[in-house]
Amino acid sequence: MRLHVDQRHERVLALVREHGSMRVAELAAELGVSAVTLRRDVETLAGQGRVHRLHGAVVWPGERDEPEQHLPAPRRDADGLVLGMVVPTTGYYYADVVQGARETAEAHGARLVVGLSHYLPDEDGPQVKRLLSTGANGLLLTPSWERSAPEPGTGAWVAELDVPTVLVERWAPLGHPAAALDRVRTDHAYGAARAVQHLAGLGHRKVAIAAQENPHRGRLQAGYEAAVDALGLEPAPVSPLDGKPAATRAERFDRTLDYLCEAVERHGVTAALVHSDADAIVLIPRLQARGVRVPEDLAVIAYDDEVAPLADVPLTAVAPAKREVGARAAELLIDRLTGRPGARRHLDVLPELKVRASCGELG
Repeated sequence: MRLHVDQRHERVLALVREHGSMRVAELAAELGVSAVTLRRDVETLAGQGRVHRLHGAVVWPGERDEPEQHLPAPRRDADGLVLGMVVPTTGYYYADVVQGARETAEAHGARLVVGLSHYLPDEDGPQVKRLLSTGANGLLLTPSWERSAPEPGTGAWVAELDVPTVLVERWAPLGHPAAALDRVRTDHAYGAARAVQHLAGLGHRKVAIAAQENPHRGRLQAGYEAAVDALGLEPAPVSPLDGKPAATRAERFDRTLDYLCEAVERHGVTAALVHSDADAIVLIPRLQARGVRVPEDLAVIAYDDEVAPLADVPLTAVAPAKREVGARAAELLIDRLTGRPGARRHLDVLPELKVRASCGELG
């Protein structure tokens, strides 16, 4: 027999008074009502001052000042929801992004399911369709856009999906339909600028950048150029990677090695930002074999921190907060799916600089 609303309220009060505090999901199960109905009841009672809401729990007023360890576990307000996530890979870079999203989903009582595009643009749509067909309530989406943003005239489909969608490590320019979506991304331009700022603080006046072709390269270059200009540094020679992309990985390493050696020997470059840290680990022994010592002749900061501490010369590195990106994106999506009000959000997560031996210090 269904309880009248007043009877439900009295039953909620009795249970919370008895236990001191209870999770919303536990109360809903005890009363045999939906979480939505129970939350509405709790809002009414909290507005009357008869209970307190804290961390997704309902707390008896006399228990509010008890130590936090006596409170229930974090809220599970998304019980039963399925978050679909499409990423290019669950390996390099995105492993931590996915982990952050998964941990947050589970903390809220939701489940994360993943589809992989392998950086194939034609695979994004089928992966989305598959996730939706198997019950995903909303999407965390990293489309295979070569420059992190859609090319002109493309990508509108992500704004036309029938479920809440959050872009992850991607963005759309103003005027594009997808610009109105929630998004969470690493501020790679800030990360590159922070590296240049650190090197300038050590006394370097000519800093180069060697960044491989990837979706974030444009933002890295923009941050590097902005910092060089803002700090009044001398311009370094243009990297050969700014022109025609290398045909093979071996060619990319050869061109980058030649560029950095020439930049040091002929152009007075004393520091460089290298993307990625895996590339830097390959390049540094080759530089040293060519007579360019790190950090004595060339201070190096790597972009990314996957393996930077493991290098023979431990690498100072810009470390994107990947897990934080995934967690924030999942939180945004859960907010949309559970009806919590709020304006659409564009969140930029700042990377950290982790200082190690490879950038040394100038005397």
